[in-house]
Amino acid sequence: MALILNIDTATEEAGICLAADGEVVAMAVNPDQRDHAAWLHIAVEKMMRDADVRMKDLDAVAVTSGPGSYTGLRVGMAAAKGFCYALGIPLITENTLKVMAMAARDRVAPDVLLCPMIDARRMEVFTAVYKNDLEEVMPTTAMVIDPHSFEQYLSDRQMSFFGGGSNKCKPIITASSAAFIEINYTPGYLGILSFLRYLQGEFTGVAYSEPAYTKEFYTHTKK
Repeated sequence: MALILNIDTATEEAGICLAADGEVVAMAVNPDQRDHAAWLHIAVEKMMRDADVRMKDLDAVAVTSGPGSYTGLRVGMAAAKGFCYALGIPLITENTLKVMAMAARDRVAPDVLLCPMIDARRMEVFTAVYKNDLEEVMPTTAMVIDPHSFEQYLSDRQMSFFGGGSNKCKPIITASSAAFIEINYTPGYLGILSFLRYLQGEFTGVAYSEPAYTKEFYTHTKK
């Protein structure tokens, strides 16, 4: 049995779960994006204690590597790497958008394209397009949404848009083949994908792993 600690701090709601062979054993979430750093280690300790599982029993740690909140990605990656270093276990990383697509695939017909969206700046989103089997159709990108966005897909395919960045796109993407749906996004979906990577031996080098920010990090310099 593979016990994997899954960490997702990429979006507004942080989540962790302990999964055994892809099945959720325990889970915790934090809705306050400003508090992810303070919450994470305490939440992991409590979740493991409540599940009566020791950290040394873990076989791997998985983390969403991006895109998403810059601060959140750094928090999650640093914690995951720290656990892996301390325990001598492998690190698994997964694209945040792919995890979101995993959460949506059962909500739509098999031939519908999946378009997860994470809010970025102004009318920009982090997005990608997947088939129902999670095959990537359009790679992860930072996109400024306009009325022509995704028209190469919407012209002959149904598409479902979802995630925290989709609400501001709804008035702009008005094609009849576009649907905007709600998903129940939890770290349990990362648990499913991380187990598949574990079985395939798809690990990330702990020493060199960094968040996939997708676009440059902007800071404001005080004058």
